[in-house]
Amino acid sequence: MPTPADVVFRGGPVHTIDAARRRATAVAVRDGRIVVVGHDPDVRDLIGPRTDVIDLAGRALLPGFQDSHVHPALAGTTLIRCDLSDARDAEATFALIRAYATDRPEEAWISGGGWNMDAFAGGTPSRLQLDAIVPDRPVFLINADGHGAWVNTRALELAGVTRDTPDPADGRIEREADGTPQGTLHEGAAALVGDLVPGLDAADGLRALLAGQARMHSVGVTSWQDAMVGSAHMGLDPLDSYLTAARSGQLTARVVGALWWERGQGAEQLERLLDLRASSSVGRFTATSVKIMQDGVAENFTAALNEPYFDGCGCHTGNSGLSFVDPVALREHVTLLDAHGFQVHVHAVGDRAAREALNGFAQALAANGRSDHRHHIAHLQVVHPDDIPRFAALGVTANLQPLWAAHEAQMDELTIPFLGDERAAWQYPFGDLLRSGATLAAGSDWPVSAPDPMWGIHTAVNRVLPSFADPSDTVFLPEQRLDLTAALAAYTVGTAYVNHRDHDTGTIEVGKLADLVVLDRDPYAGPAAEIANAEVLGTYVEGTAVYTAKAL
Repeated sequence: MPTPADVVFRGGPVHTIDAARRRATAVAVRDGRIVVVGHDPDVRDLIGPRTDVIDLAGRALLPGFQDSHVHPALAGTTLIRCDLSDARDAEATFALIRAYATDRPEEAWISGGGWNMDAFAGGTPSRLQLDAIVPDRPVFLINADGHGAWVNTRALELAGVTRDTPDPADGRIEREADGTPQGTLHEGAAALVGDLVPGLDAADGLRALLAGQARMHSVGVTSWQDAMVGSAHMGLDPLDSYLTAARSGQLTARVVGALWWERGQGAEQLERLLDLRASSSVGRFTATSVKIMQDGVAENFTAALNEPYFDGCGCHTGNSGLSFVDPVALREHVTLLDAHGFQVHVHAVGDRAAREALNGFAQALAANGRSDHRHHIAHLQVVHPDDIPRFAALGVTANLQPLWAAHEAQMDELTIPFLGDERAAWQYPFGDLLRSGATLAAGSDWPVSAPDPMWGIHTAVNRVLPSFADPSDTVFLPEQRLDLTAALAAYTVGTAYVNHRDHDTGTIEVGKLADLVVLDRDPYAGPAAEIANAEVLGTYVEGTAVYTAKAL
């Protein structure tokens, strides 16, 4: 008799996402790995008295989802502080801040975040609005996309930020007519106040990470790349929390940490990064990537564009956004990191930033030869058509955040009018990238947007947000839609590839780790407009449940 399996899934569609894209109806797991992929008769003899038999009852089994660019610890910090992510308008935002401050009179600073730019005129809430709620304590609230902060007058006073304070090279202070800081701080300007905010102690840092991990598991995510570790940017460095959780066994996900490239420094930080990489491989956590943030975001006009933004009336403004790292220096830095075995993970929203990143990878390839570091560029909101073929040619993965590729207020009111028609049509070119032969990975950038992969998959397929009832009326650049299989692959084996874990995760195959997710329905069985309705019933890491809904 064969040795019994520890876990058997049977009685439902199994989408393997392997090269053959084959279907099965049963999977058996022993010692954390998949030992059978087949049909119910194939696993019958593996069921012993201690085997956990999970009857799928027609529900779907897929590889565990993987997120290629996310900030769970930062999101967890918001969850345990002033969380504004559920507020859809200004009044709801004010109410949440008021309630939080009232309930915590002992807190010296009111901090947190998640506020939506489209809830406020021009995306820039005022210090005076915060003063009316919290006049006596400093307030520092990061916005939902993580690229700015909203502060009150008391916080500006403590930081010494006045009308005479110049804009930092990597950011902008929003100002009133007389030059007085208005209360919104963009990009690097947020640090003028953010550096004063008390950080989390070790216990709260771990609590924030575990809260973020629990949320990720609840939406089926078993692995991710944290796009910012090794620096206290925006007041939080989760690296120690990851290492603590990994050592204690509390880290149940597989995580690659992308070490933060300090853009105010140059090659002299290489030794620090090498030391961090050497000391930060513990259990399920490794720090083998380096994150370079090359530009900002389009809605605050800091995404780096080849041509200037419009002013909304069709006139060029003279502002083409910011390249946070000098483009020539960027090429040298990427080449240096590549030579020392680092994966390079670049944030590029604008078409100039994407081109600058690609130029860096081209120089690294020419200088060092082809490697298996699996470099990737995240976000890719605006990509010049001439640069689309370069991803496949250079072996650079396109790291997509699909939930952004849809019509919504931030897109329609704060972005498209300032890009103009031609560039607006270059946004989130998922279909073009796939047709060009590029490798696709996908992620959420949570807490910038929701962490639920099925919502991202829905948007990648429909180019419509899940909340829209009729996608036929509001499709955003329909020629850039992905089919369901391509979208699922980006959230599974595509991200596993980026994280160098495709040899043992990302697909359902014999010998691979049993990192799996059970959905309440087969996403292939219904219309595309209902993909986002699929709910996660169970998430498994090495065959052990890390999340189980009551319905399973």
